[in-house]
Amino acid sequence: MKAVKIFERVLTTIPIMFGVAIIVFFFIRLTPGDPVDIMLGRSASASQREIDQLRHQFHLDEPLEVQLGYFLGDAVQGNLGYSYIRNKSVVDLLAERLPATIELTLGSLLVSLIIALPIGILSAVRQNSLLDRFSMASAFLGISMPGFWLGIILILFFAVRLQWLPAQSRLGYEVQLQEITGMYVLDSILTQNMPALIDSLKHLVLPSITLGAGVAAIIARVLRSSMLEVLRSDYIKLARAKGATEWDVVMKHALRNALIPTVTVVGLQIGVLLGGNMIVETVFSWPGLGRLVVDAIFNRDFPLIQGAVMIYAITFVLTNLVVDVLYTYLNPRITL
Repeated sequence: MKAVKIFERVLTTIPIMFGVAIIVFFFIRLTPGDPVDIMLGRSASASQREIDQLRHQFHLDEPLEVQLGYFLGDAVQGNLGYSYIRNKSVVDLLAERLPATIELTLGSLLVSLIIALPIGILSAVRQNSLLDRFSMASAFLGISMPGFWLGIILILFFAVRLQWLPAQSRLGYEVQLQEITGMYVLDSILTQNMPALIDSLKHLVLPSITLGAGVAAIIARVLRSSMLEVLRSDYIKLARAKGATEWDVVMKHALRNALIPTVTVVGLQIGVLLGGNMIVETVFSWPGLGRLVVDAIFNRDFPLIQGAVMIYAITFVLTNLVVDVLYTYLNPRITL
């Protein structure tokens, strides 16, 4: 029965994706700038015939509704078009850059959970203590710090001053790695390449901390609030009255119910990490999807922008579906 419900939810995402595709298609064409001018380098020597040929090649001389028809027709077949500037399939470009972004997203999520979960739990258990006040003040600081500023500070301290960690790219030039999935940490494990594993982890640390700090602050505050509410519940008082240890009360009874709103926030933050890391990828020269999208926006590369936004939209939709499924395991009374 649950599998049927999940399948039904997946089917409902199809019109959502079409809606996103249509909205993105029209909005990016409202932005000022002509992709043909950028492709030709605004060369004064370009003739009108060359300009017209280029417009015709990419259907830019057609009405918008006709261009939309071409785009949707190709998208249904899994073809997101060709990049105007890079002259390459959008699907291939996204496939090249997406593993790096996924790796950075997972690293940032891991950092945020390692920081947020113990802080949120301890702050709730020791409400109004010095630890609680310091943790929440740190959370406010984490939310307030811009990612690019924190990234630069980390680079100056750990990469420039102490020279403990690298500041750019994903792997040192002297390290050789056989790519399988495109995620260097996983590929290093699969190929049993210990030097590449150590080097890729070193490159991942600073950008992961930069992205994960703000997310950790949000998750910690939400978990603390949820834990405080649950710890005041009658069934928690009953568990204590029956002689349950404080560890069992907190970890077995309170935490499971407090995780329901926390899982919602984590699910939303995964989408934010995947789609909001453009500045961080630029700061650390991380060759991911964010930098690719930034370049596409400046170059008015419509097909590439549309394809990237579709990836982001799919990620948000699938993440919400996974969160809804997790609800049913955390609380069996909840149904899809």
